[in-house]
Amino acid sequence: MSARYRVVAVSGSLHEPSKTTALLRAIAAAVAERIDVDVHIIELTEIGPGLAGALRRDDLPPAVEEQLRAIEEADLLIVGSPVYRASFTGLFKHLFDFIGQYALVGKPVLLAATGGGERHALIIEHQLRPLFAFFQALTLPLGVYASNTDFAGYEIISEQILSRVTLAAERALPLVGYAPVTDPRALAAF
Repeated sequence: MSARYRVVAVSGSLHEPSKTTALLRAIAAAVAERIDVDVHIIELTEIGPGLAGALRRDDLPPAVEEQLRAIEEADLLIVGSPVYRASFTGLFKHLFDFIGQYALVGKPVLLAATGGGERHALIIEHQLRPLFAFFQALTLPLGVYASNTDFAGYEIISEQILSRVTLAAERALPLVGYAPVTDPRALAAF
C-alpha cells in the first residue's frame, strides 16, 4: 500500500555529502515521524548534469522530467539551498525555472537553508520566499536555517536546530493535503 501523502525534498546543494541535504533529510524524517508519508529526496548533485544544457522543459532527459513531476505532484515540498554568493545556487533556480507557473499554487512549502554563519540566515526571507511567492505557493511562516557550527561533519548537533526542525514539521502538518487541486488552465486566465 502506498503512503497517503507525498513529501518531496529538493536540495540545492552542488556537493555530496551536503549539510543542506542532511538538514532536509532531518526535516523530512520529522514529518514522517508524525504522519504516513512517502518521502522523495531530489539532489541537484544527481540531476544537475541533465539540467545544465536545457533551455526548455522538452529538452530535459526523462529522469529530470520525472523529478519535475514529483515536485509538481507533492503534497508538501521541503526546499533548501546552501547560501552561495548571497543567494541560492543557480542550478537550484534553473530547476525551478522548469516548474509549471501554476503547478505549485496553494502547495505548502517548507523553506530551509544552510550557510557559513548566522549572517546568511535571511536567505529564507529575501531569496527563497519571493521565489515561491511567484508560484503562489503557501510558504510556511517558519523556515529552518542552520550554519556550519550546527553540524558535526554532516550530522546536526545543535539542539536548537533540532527543536526548530521538530517545530517546523509540526506546523507544516495541518497544511499537508489542504491545497485544493486546481486546473492550471483556469489559473492562467487571471
